Amino acid sequence: MPLLSQSQGLKFRGGHEPIDKRTSYELFDKIAVSFEQEFTLKFQLSIYSSNSLGNIFRVKNKDNNTVYNLFYDEEAGNCIFRLNEEGKSSLIIAKINQQLLFKEEWITIQLTFDLQKQLFKLQIQNQIFQSPKVKLPSQYNPEVIFGKSDYLIDVPTMSIKNVQIGNTAKSYLFPLKESKGHIVHDKNGSAYGYAANPTWLIVDSYKWKNLFASSSLSQAGSNYNHRTKEIYYFNQDSITIYNVKTSQTKKRAFQKPCPVKLVLANNFIDATTNKLYVYELFYTQPYQGPTVASLDLETFEWKVESDDLMKKELNHHGSFYDEQQRQFYIFGGYGNMAYSGQFDRYDLDSGKWQTVDGWTGDKIFPRYFLSAGQGSNNRIAYIFGGMGNESGEHIVGRKYLYDFYQINLDTKEITKKWDVLWKDKHIVPARGLVFPDSNHFYALCYPEYLTKSNIQLYRFSIKDGSFDILGDSVPIYSDKISTHAQLYYDQQLGRLLVLVQESKDDIQSTLKVYSLNMTPITPNELNGFSSSGSNRKVFLLLLLSTACGVGLFFLWQRGRQKRKITNVTKNTVLQVPPIADTGIIQTIQKDEFVRANAIFLFGEFRAFDRNKRDISYLFSTKLKQAFCLILSNSTGISSPYFSQIMWPDKSEDKVKNSRGVTINHLRKVLNEFAGIELVHKQGRFLIEQRAEFYCDYVDYIQLRTNPSGTYESRLIQIIQRGKFLQGLDLPVFDTLKTEVEQNLLPILLAELRKTDIAHLHKKTIEIAHTIFLLDPLNEQALFSEMKAMFALNQHNEARIKFQQFCLNYRQLMNEDFPYSLDKII
Repeated sequence: MPLLSQSQGLKFRGGHEPIDKRTSYELFDKIAVSFEQEFTLKFQLSIYSSNSLGNIFRVKNKDNNTVYNLFYDEEAGNCIFRLNEEGKSSLIIAKINQQLLFKEEWITIQLTFDLQKQLFKLQIQNQIFQSPKVKLPSQYNPEVIFGKSDYLIDVPTMSIKNVQIGNTAKSYLFPLKESKGHIVHDKNGSAYGYAANPTWLIVDSYKWKNLFASSSLSQAGSNYNHRTKEIYYFNQDSITIYNVKTSQTKKRAFQKPCPVKLVLANNFIDATTNKLYVYELFYTQPYQGPTVASLDLETFEWKVESDDLMKKELNHHGSFYDEQQRQFYIFGGYGNMAYSGQFDRYDLDSGKWQTVDGWTGDKIFPRYFLSAGQGSNNRIAYIFGGMGNESGEHIVGRKYLYDFYQINLDTKEITKKWDVLWKDKHIVPARGLVFPDSNHFYALCYPEYLTKSNIQLYRFSIKDGSFDILGDSVPIYSDKISTHAQLYYDQQLGRLLVLVQESKDDIQSTLKVYSLNMTPITPNELNGFSSSGSNRKVFLLLLLSTACGVGLFFLWQRGRQKRKITNVTKNTVLQVPPIADTGIIQTIQKDEFVRANAIFLFGEFRAFDRNKRDISYLFSTKLKQAFCLILSNSTGISSPYFSQIMWPDKSEDKVKNSRGVTINHLRKVLNEFAGIELVHKQGRFLIEQRAEFYCDYVDYIQLRTNPSGTYESRLIQIIQRGKFLQGLDLPVFDTLKTEVEQNLLPILLAELRKTDIAHLHKKTIEIAHTIFLLDPLNEQALFSEMKAMFALNQHNEARIKFQQFCLNYRQLMNEDFPYSLDKII
């Protein structure tokens, strides 16, 4: 298999999602393929979390009813892969130690259909398993489906990439490097397959994802612990901890406050002792007290390490940690109208700072706003870029530097690798260099001279300094000394992380954490498929000629076509002409929720204008928030309160323009509908509606206020689209979401009891599924659903559903579910 980018892949929505939102991927949606003698299905797999189970893939043979599937489960610290002949038996049960298997983010799975020897060979990483003899045809016409397929609705929380199927005679390779849509292409850009409900991983290698945000009213520091996957944001009195792997946040108050008076809260982590060291180099006022302290990251207790004060103001210095010698190095920095050009280091054992002399080789000019880091060889460190000059005197004027140095910590030799002639706008690097391999390093760079700017990721060649600009950007407010950003790379998680800590007064601060999947890509890589230019030109010429002929034909057939269209029923599937660069026929089916002049707030946000055209894309996240905020306040919302909620970090005088732009854009979008208008009356924004406009939230309010005889069934229809304000995260909506769910749950439970008594088993399952959208651990819904499924002879499906419930219960409650399935039934 050729070496391909790590960025691509298809992430599957699994058991935590509603059934109709789970992912399915069919390899050959448009053509049929066949193989003789033998063929192999090979792909790379990533399982995201423990306690996961479900169908990885199914293989059907078009010529008979035999179906094989690979099912994943976990048991007692082992990963279990079962190759099953559906409805008959397990042919292979591969049990592998979970810790050994998932040392790497991606594992390779390979299933060989040996049509001559009549058996299967399953290879997982380097372990090979073989089935007993089975009856296989001499020619096989496989239909391969990953994820949800027919009645197999349980899907592990997984991703796949580099799917390859074939033999020596013919082979198909699907890198899965799509960034949008449902059509899946092979390595040459030709369309073959179809993915339902896809999440394309390549997007997460271009767009930084905002994972976490927090704030502190006093001076604070931040760092990332590779060992525990935790981000720390601490001040004098407490620490906030965010786990990147589990997305869980917790906050702890220190039993005793940090003994060091924090100013900039510079810090580093010693992974061997699992301690965080915080240090201060300079105080503007006379200070007597500790200057270095360590925080035990297990007990979260502080310990004084040193009261040695350098008394040098070295703002925006570079740093790296010699873990082997337990020595922390800093270089450069700015203070007292001068740039530093020397190395200083702190010895963890002696608790003393000292200047490091005796360097040989090339000289590094004094500077600040530099970046430093280490690669795989921890005896070598690197310094990149910054601002400064040869004399170190600020009065001489500063120069932007784009040079790169290698520092040997054993021989104390400095080697200048290169100096790039920069032709673009000036930038400086943020903290932290990342070395993904021996040939490149990543650095975050931004124009520090702008109050509001954006941090951009660069990939530089270690050999010559050539570079690529990758991904989109991250905003930063860079007015104050304490504002900074730092780049980290977690190889085990396959992610780049950036911590952006901003301050507007060098006291209060906010921390924002962003994530980008490896390997980062350029805009061209995000949207590009390799294809033959000449073939495309020929195809376009043929398409143009065909279009002319079809146009003449349609003129002649116009009358007949009108009559045909008139007779089409509302359930007819319409065929769309071939797309220019794929040639694939698309189908458009009726959406049961489509209606003119409607906005749906339950489930995925959807909006349809007066012509039933889907205009959901016109609502940006900010417009969705503004619309829901105004709509949910039936008496209107004042301008100051609206501004405070939408822009909490800005004062009223600075937010006026943003508010005006948002309101104007919202009015413009609402003009696409009939029967709705955004007005401003008596100092309050208000949404007025007429009968021709529909909103499911408004319908919900009316049903709750004036219940009719069938209002329960209508409420169930509304909630079946999904959770209220799904995916719209703003703290002000939390109370509203909770209130809606608390109002709906008793109604649904009452309906569930009615269907139980009436033995309406299918209806019971349907209502139970709706209840799980609101309360995933509702025991009454589980009991009713299990009994209904057994009454319908859905025994296997019920056991899988029950096992998934128990796993969710264990994850959320940290204890085992107290009932067995047999006891429930």
